[in-house]
Amino acid sequence: MKHTCLVNAIEDEKGIADQARNDSSFRMKKVFFCIWAVIFLCPPLFSTEVSITSPDGKFQMKVYDKDNRAYYTVNFREQPVVLESLLGINGNGEWKDGINVDKFTTASVDTLWKPVYGERNTIRDHYNRYDIDLTDAKNPRRKLRLVVRAYNEGVAFRYFFPGGEYLHITNEYTQYTMPEGAKAWFTKRAQSVYELLPLRDWPDESERPLVVELPKGRYALLTEAAVVNYVRTKFVLDAGKPNTITGAMYGSVDDIAPYLTPWRVVMVAEKPGQLIENNDLLLNLNLPSEIDNPWWIRPGKVMREVTLTTEGGKAVVDFAVKRNLQYMLFDAGWYGPEGSKTSDATKVTLDPARNKIPNALNLKEVIVYAKKRNIGVILYVNQRALYQQLDEILPLYKSWGVSGIKFGFVQVGSQFWTNWMHEAIKKCAQYGLMVDAHDEYRPTGFSRTYPNFMTQEGIYGNEEFPDATTNVTLPFTRFTQGPADYTICYYRQNFNGNTKPNTDHGLVNARLIKGTSGHQLAMAVVYYSPLQHVYWYDKPSDSRDEPELEFFDQVPTVWDDTKVIHGEIGKYITIARRSGDNWFIGSMSGNEGHKLNIPLDFLQEGKTYSANIYYDDPKAKTRTKVGIKRIPVTNKSVIEANMPASGGQAVWITENK
Repeated sequence: MKHTCLVNAIEDEKGIADQARNDSSFRMKKVFFCIWAVIFLCPPLFSTEVSITSPDGKFQMKVYDKDNRAYYTVNFREQPVVLESLLGINGNGEWKDGINVDKFTTASVDTLWKPVYGERNTIRDHYNRYDIDLTDAKNPRRKLRLVVRAYNEGVAFRYFFPGGEYLHITNEYTQYTMPEGAKAWFTKRAQSVYELLPLRDWPDESERPLVVELPKGRYALLTEAAVVNYVRTKFVLDAGKPNTITGAMYGSVDDIAPYLTPWRVVMVAEKPGQLIENNDLLLNLNLPSEIDNPWWIRPGKVMREVTLTTEGGKAVVDFAVKRNLQYMLFDAGWYGPEGSKTSDATKVTLDPARNKIPNALNLKEVIVYAKKRNIGVILYVNQRALYQQLDEILPLYKSWGVSGIKFGFVQVGSQFWTNWMHEAIKKCAQYGLMVDAHDEYRPTGFSRTYPNFMTQEGIYGNEEFPDATTNVTLPFTRFTQGPADYTICYYRQNFNGNTKPNTDHGLVNARLIKGTSGHQLAMAVVYYSPLQHVYWYDKPSDSRDEPELEFFDQVPTVWDDTKVIHGEIGKYITIARRSGDNWFIGSMSGNEGHKLNIPLDFLQEGKTYSANIYYDDPKAKTRTKVGIKRIPVTNKSVIEANMPASGGQAVWITENK
C-alpha cells in the first residue's frame, strides 16, 4: 500500500552544501520558515499524484506516475503551460520505466537576502518545497528523489541521488510538452542571432534560455540553474512527440552520490518584461555566498586599452579618471599569442601581430600609475594559459596589484571544463581577484555563491556587429539569465556618415557598430553587467568630450531597483533602474522606429526631480547627433521617447534637494 506522508522537510542537499545557513556577506534576514508536520495515510490508489502550488497559488504543478512512468504538468492561472511530460534520468541505471511516485515531504520558505551587488538591493527567496521519492517498481530499495520548488515566478526541479553509489549519467529524459501553436525564440549558439520558430523542424539545438510564446499571449521561459559540476545542456525537439522540447546533454557526467543535478526551470509571465524583473529566481536556486568579506569586489565601468603600450595604458588611466570609469583592461596580446601553448602569462611579451615593438609596454609601471589614481587593472588570459599556469599566476597578479582576470575562450561543454572553470573562479576569490569569462559560457546563478564572478560574455554582442532588432531581443532572452559583457562601443559608428570609423585597432575589418548614439547610451541601463565596458573599440583620442558623455560618467553598473516599463521582444524596450536617489532610464528600438510614452509613476510622490534626457537629434551640432533636454518632472510626469529606426534614448533623473 502506498502512503502519502506530509512531514517536516529536511534539506538533503545539506550533505553537499549547507543551503540554509546564515551568510554574513549577504546579511540574510530570515522572515519565517514554516514546516508542517501532519502525517496522514491515504487509501491505496492505482497511481500516486503530488499536487504542488506556489505561495500565491498561481502556479500549479502535478507529479504522478502512470503506466509505470513518472510525469508532470504545469499550469499558470489555471491555464496549461507544460502538458503531460515525462520525467526521468539515466544515472546508476535507467530511471524511465518501472517508476513509482512514493512518499513526499513539503516545507515553505520565505527569506530576504542582500546581494553584494545586483539589479536589486534586496532579494526575496519565497517558495514551497516538495521532496518526492521515486522508487524502482522491481527494486523498492533503489531510490531517486525529485526536489521541487514552486515560486510565484515559476517552478524548478532537480534529481537527487541519495545513496553512495558511483554515477554515470548519460541522459535526462525530462520533457516540456507545450500547448499547440506555441513558438520559441531559437538560437543555436550563445553568440548567434535569435529567430521566432514554431516547435517543429528546428535547424539545430537551441541555446538556453528558451523563451516560448504561448498561444494565449503569455510567455514561458525554460532554462537551468546551478550548473557547476555538470555538462552544458541545450534544447532539442522530441522526435516522438509533437510540440515537445527536451534537453540534449553535451556528454556524460561521472560522480559519486549523494549528488544533485542542476535545476530545470519553468518561468511564466503575462508580459515579456516580467521575465527580466523575475530573474532573481536563478540566483535563489544557487547556494549563498562563500566569500565572507567581499569588500574588494568593486563593480564599475571599464575601458579597453588597444595599443599595448605604456603611453596608451596611461592615457586610458587618465581618460578613466576624467570620465568616472573604475577599470582599464589589457586585452589579448600582452603576454604573446593567446592561442599558443608556449605563451607565458607570467611575463610581458607582446604578440607581434598586435604590436611589433617588443618593449612597448611596461605593464607594472601602468599598474602602479593606475593604482595611484584609484583605477583598477584587469588582465586578459586565454584558457590555455589559465589551465597551464593558474596556480602560478594568481599570487603573481595579486603581487602586481591586478584587480581581476578576463578568462578568454573558455570551454564549458563537458563536465571537466565546466567544473574546472568554477574551481578556477573559487581560486581567484582566494586572491581577491574578480573574473569576467568570455565566449560561450552562459550564467546559471553561480555569481551568488562566488560574487567575484562579475560578468560573462555568452552573448551576440557588439563584437559581432548585431543589428538593432537583435539588440532589443537580448534583454528578454539572454539577460534573463544574468549579466552579460556586451561591450558597448560608443565611437565605432559612422555617425550618420559624418566621420569614418577608426581602423587602427588591430581589427580585421572596418565594420561599423549598428545603432545610433542614443541606442548605445541606452545600453548602459538596459544591459546589466557589474563590469560594464562602455568604450570597447575606442581610444581616448577618439573622444571630443561630447556633452552627452555626462550620462556615461554618471550611470552606475549595479542597482537598487529595476523596473521594465515597456517591452516587446525584437521591437523595443524601456527599463528604469534606481541607484540611491537617482533613476536612470534606457529606451531602445529595433530596426523600426518607435514612439513611446514613459510614465514616471515610480518616482516618489510629493517630490520634484530634474530629468536630463539624451536623445537622437539629427539637428544636433555634434558628430554624434545627440540632443540634450533638461526638464522638471514629478511622479505624475510622462516622458516621450521618439526613437528612429535602430535608435534609443537615455534619461538621468535626479531629486531636487
